[in-house]
Amino acid sequence: MSGYGFFARYYDALTRNVNYRAMAKRFDRLIRQNGGAPGLLLDLACGTGSLSVELAALGYDVIGVDASRDMLSVAMNKSVQADRSILYLCQPMEKLDLYGTVDTCVCALDSLNHLSDQTALAQAFSRVALFLNPGGLFLFDLNTEYKHRRVLADNAFVYDLPEVFCVWQNNRDEADGSVEITLDFFAPHTGKASYRRQTEAFVERVFPPDTVEELLDANGFSVLELLDGDTLETPGTACQRTLYVAKLKEREPIHYE
Repeated sequence: MSGYGFFARYYDALTRNVNYRAMAKRFDRLIRQNGGAPGLLLDLACGTGSLSVELAALGYDVIGVDASRDMLSVAMNKSVQADRSILYLCQPMEKLDLYGTVDTCVCALDSLNHLSDQTALAQAFSRVALFLNPGGLFLFDLNTEYKHRRVLADNAFVYDLPEVFCVWQNNRDEADGSVEITLDFFAPHTGKASYRRQTEAFVERVFPPDTVEELLDANGFSVLELLDGDTLETPGTACQRTLYVAKLKEREPIHYE
């Protein structure tokens, strides 16, 4: 998975269309509807911390975890500016290691699609289960095969912004449905009529719903809801992002003779 070095500098500019406040309220509503409440919450793969800040504003005690130091640097500055006390840890998802347990975990914006394979996904689920309180909720989304095949595909996108000119190029592997994404950033030199080019590349992989549910079950989770991540309706054939609401099963008590 990419370290998101150069990307961190421009991530917020390139994702201005994402309404993090509405996303936080959506997570909060789903948490409450499924028996949860504001408490200690893990924002897994938190990126630049926009969702972390909004969840903290709703009363959650947030821990943000991400594998990119550059993304976390932006997140820390953002939380200071918003006057939110958020603990940030630099860790990959599949090696999550907290100081204690949390009540809820969220993982947004197809972050889990960046994991290298099903083994890594299983490891991430295992680590979340280890640090989630029994009965705790795990909410996450995944890009679908439809999005990889019809939206990302072999397409290219261009973003002409004041901060940066970005060329986004996709290369889809027909064999496994994964998409290699290459981002070329052209940032203007201060006071010069020239640009500096920087490149970032990473791969997003498809994880079929049956496989995801099997891995969740193997790690002690039951799926409470499977939703279209954009509409919160039942996912259809053209769903681009599925949202899972899972619950960690209560552990059987140990009886001693």
